[in-house]
Amino acid sequence: MAGRPDGPLAGLRVLDASTILAGPLAAQILGDYGAEVIKVEHPTKGDGMRGHGLEKDGQSLWWKMISRNKRTIGLHLGDPDGARIFRKLAGTADVMIENFRPGTLERWGLGYNALSAENPGLILLRVTGFGQTGPYARRPAFGTLVEAMSGFAHLTGSPDGPPTLPAFGLADSIAGVAGAAAVSMALYHRGTAGGQGQVIDLDLLSPIMTAVGPGVVYADQLGIDQERTGNRSQNNAPRNTYRTADGHWLAISTSANQVAERVLKLVGRPDVVDEPWFATGRERAEHADLLDACVGDWIGVRTREEVMSAFESAGAAVAPVYRPSELLEDPQVKALELVTTVEDEDLGPMRMQNVMWRMSRTPGGVRGTGRPLGRDTDAVLAELGLDPGTIAELRERGLVK
Repeated sequence: MAGRPDGPLAGLRVLDASTILAGPLAAQILGDYGAEVIKVEHPTKGDGMRGHGLEKDGQSLWWKMISRNKRTIGLHLGDPDGARIFRKLAGTADVMIENFRPGTLERWGLGYNALSAENPGLILLRVTGFGQTGPYARRPAFGTLVEAMSGFAHLTGSPDGPPTLPAFGLADSIAGVAGAAAVSMALYHRGTAGGQGQVIDLDLLSPIMTAVGPGVVYADQLGIDQERTGNRSQNNAPRNTYRTADGHWLAISTSANQVAERVLKLVGRPDVVDEPWFATGRERAEHADLLDACVGDWIGVRTREEVMSAFESAGAAVAPVYRPSELLEDPQVKALELVTTVEDEDLGPMRMQNVMWRMSRTPGGVRGTGRPLGRDTDAVLAELGLDPGTIAELRERGLVK
């Protein structure tokens, strides 16, 4: 893999034995910030992410992104000899990430008790739909199911329409970021507690329940279930998307009272600002029809450029509803380098999202894109002391690729 790890986690080894999205994303983030990540896949099936999303020249573009900064080996963990090799590999690791159903690793002799007996400092991140215990622990689960259960779908969509699911892996993505944060906390604890590792039990439901907001508290304390409001908010107004004269959409939020005042004055309705109910976001939300009409009528006869310029001059908050192709060309995205260009061995230069935050001393970076299944198997196994003949025999038996 091209490039040298450059980040706060340089020198850390992570085994990514997870599949699809949440676990691999957590590993990707750790790799972005310098960790050496070894992607462990079934030698014939690989990670299902290899078949997700659009392709170019037979290559999964999503895979190129989610598996960047990772070496890849094919190893059959369900076979005793494959499990034996994995235990040896886990003995060299700081972090392991998996998302098998509860009990699967234990059945293979790869549970935390077995692994930590040889490597007490190992941190194991276990990602499941509903956690390691409880009545739902063994249920199959995907992000879609917890997006439904969390309250997200209930709150998303038009008031007179059905609950709406996201068009992307929202629950998995939030869990992936949470997983990387949890690993960082466990690493800090290990560094201050004599090198002791631990198990992190991360379910997909918990992070998105937090992201959805205070609905649980409202239900508990007030007996109220929030309802769908479309693009509007129960907390402030005007807050919506508005169509411009040249056919674009703009998003406006007025969480701060000062911003709400600037918007209404800008659109020629300073009289509304003097209404008693205008003083709080909650009361403004009760007059959303009026406020949307004031703002929407003004925006509807102007171009996107005209509206953006006027809002910027007035110190009011507005943003364009972008397509991804427009996001690539945004001047702020370019200034912060939120998109970076990486050389891919199959497709050449490839633009993708950069690392998620900028650190002044240990910035991290993208060193390489997702690699073919088993590209690094021989090198990784040789580092464990396996000779070429043994590796060839394992390959003939279908235990490695």
